[in-house]
This record gives sequence, structure tokens and C-alpha cells, in this order.
Amino acid sequence: MKTISLDTNAYRKLLEGKDEWLLQLMERADKVFLPVVVLGELLAGFKGGSKEKRNRDVLEKFLLETSVEVLDIGRETAEVYGEVKNDLWIASRVIEIGSVLVTYDKHFLKIAGLRVWDKLN
Repeated sequence: MKTISLDTNAYRKLLEGKDEWLLQLMERADKVFLPVVVLGELLAGFKGGSKEKRNRDVLEKFLLETSVEVLDIGRETAEVYGEVKNDLWIASRVIEIGSVLVTYDKHFLKIAGLRVWDKLN
């Protein structure tokens, strides 16, 4: 099973629909994970914005896709986080499940054990 996990900025790029490579990656994935921390970041970003309801509706529709699953944080994630020794809960959860993180933030490349999509390299 080929899985990917989306970072906040990758979700936003997906909505823009302008990154053909990302769109192809999404089509080939068997499962798309959205870490619960990313969900929180998105919801916080929607708050107070002029398009909060619309953004929430689009997100809800995305979350209802059969291939999409929200990744919760559990004790094992905390253990991995302790090993990583930095403030990246998203990376910890993605490492735990063995997924590939889709992000546009290069600082994720510095985390040992984290698989980051090829386009960022």
C-alpha cells in the first residue's frame, strides 16, 4: 500500500490545483493521511477568516474521501517524538506509520528516518 501524509502547505497547494506533480502523487496514493496536528493548523487558520465556512466545507468534503484518514497522536507517537528531539509532531507520526511526508518546508529534510517526497530534494 502506497501512503502519503500531507503537511499543511501541501493541503493548501492541493486546493490550488496548480502543482501537477502533487496532483499525480495524490492520484497514485492508496491512502492519504492528514495528521491531526495539520488538521488543527488548518482549522486555526480558518478561524476569523472571511471564508471560514467555505474552507471548513471543503475540508470536510476532503476528509470524507475514502482514501483520506486523519492520523491521531498516541503514546507511540510521543516515543518517536522523544527520539527526534525537536518540535515536529507531524514528522513523528509520519515516521511511526512509515508514510511519506508531502511538504514544501525543507527543514523536514534534516529529520533522520523521515521520508520526504522527492520533489522537495
